[in-house]
Amino acid sequence: MATLKLAITPDKVAKDGTHKIRIALGHKSTTRYIVTRFKVNSLSQFKNGQVVKRPDAALINTKLRNILNEYQEKLDSIKCIQMYDCKQLREILLSNTSTDQTAATFQAVANTYITELMEEKRESYAKLLERNCRYFTEFTKGEFLLSDISPEIINNYARFLRNTKRIGETTLNMMMSRTRTIINRGIKKQLVKYDISPFAYYSIKGSPIREVDITIQNLIKIKNYTPKEKKLRVARDLFMLSFYLGGINLADLLNLDFRKTEVIDYIRKKARNLKQGEQRIIIPIPESAKPIIKEWMNKNTGKLDFGYKFTYSNFYRYLTRNLNEMADILDINQKVVYYSARKTFAQFASELGIPDGVIDYCLGHSDKNRGIIRYYTKVKQKQAEIAINRVIDYVNNPDKYKDYIEMRADIMLMKG
Repeated sequence: MATLKLAITPDKVAKDGTHKIRIALGHKSTTRYIVTRFKVNSLSQFKNGQVVKRPDAALINTKLRNILNEYQEKLDSIKCIQMYDCKQLREILLSNTSTDQTAATFQAVANTYITELMEEKRESYAKLLERNCRYFTEFTKGEFLLSDISPEIINNYARFLRNTKRIGETTLNMMMSRTRTIINRGIKKQLVKYDISPFAYYSIKGSPIREVDITIQNLIKIKNYTPKEKKLRVARDLFMLSFYLGGINLADLLNLDFRKTEVIDYIRKKARNLKQGEQRIIIPIPESAKPIIKEWMNKNTGKLDFGYKFTYSNFYRYLTRNLNEMADILDINQKVVYYSARKTFAQFASELGIPDGVIDYCLGHSDKNRGIIRYYTKVKQKQAEIAINRVIDYVNNPDKYKDYIEMRADIMLMKG
């Protein structure tokens, strides 16, 4: 934990014999100093962090306390304080973070955005930005002005990540994407302008598609599985509940209130606060999902309750381990994670000929092609209900759709 206090360094004496009063910043067993404009004539005039034995002592102490409070407020505003060493914290405290285009730093913009994300409970994304901010600060050896970030800096940073931090290409692309996000926020808030974009000559590769969908045969194995052990029941039920509810993400599923309702109504946590006209997903709860909800719903809160006290991250890891164990027990020769339910729902819906726009609605993806009127129409809700019921019916009666799926695959092949 970083600390601030007023101090004098006896070994640093001015030529006239006076001693400047400094602010001592302590962090990670290291101390750095910020010099103030105030001084005392001898060591005897400073005791326990206060000026004494001077007629103007009260006035000086008041001004020093105000300065100390200003630095303390700035220190308290740094959410990711453990990312920095003492030298870097001193640089942040001394930096000017006003709207002056020549003064805005990468770190200041990043820290402000991280604070906003934490307040919005978007911890996962905030942690990614924190990590990238730490790497970038290590690369630049402290605070770095947005206005000084050039294409050469970006290319050198990518080289630093690859050669010094030894991170893989996927993580490299993630870090560079987060770097671009902070620069774009600085541009949007008019903190900086560029004649040439820092990313003008650097291309960020798209993330590879996660091939985690499973076959109809393996999905049926999971659907028909009735384990006695609680951890496996939780794994099976959460997986199937996501599938039955159009591939809903775990964070959104755990936040739903199922009391006295026949529909789920939510905005994806991942997409909140990202744009105007957020996509609200409204889907009737299919009959197949209701027994699972009834089994685990807390009657007081309406939310799913498995009796665990895990954090979300720990619960997700716990669920992943149990899904792996379930897959081994069922002799499933494909990778099974919670996200597999979402990918499998989308794959089955596509094979059944359900339009992409309807699948996107179920998954909560944005539809960039829709007009403003379609924000207020209920057509998609009805289409989503039909789509989900059809996918569930396909799982319950796969033979009924076998000829249709094969015929459609042949047609698509001929078109290709």
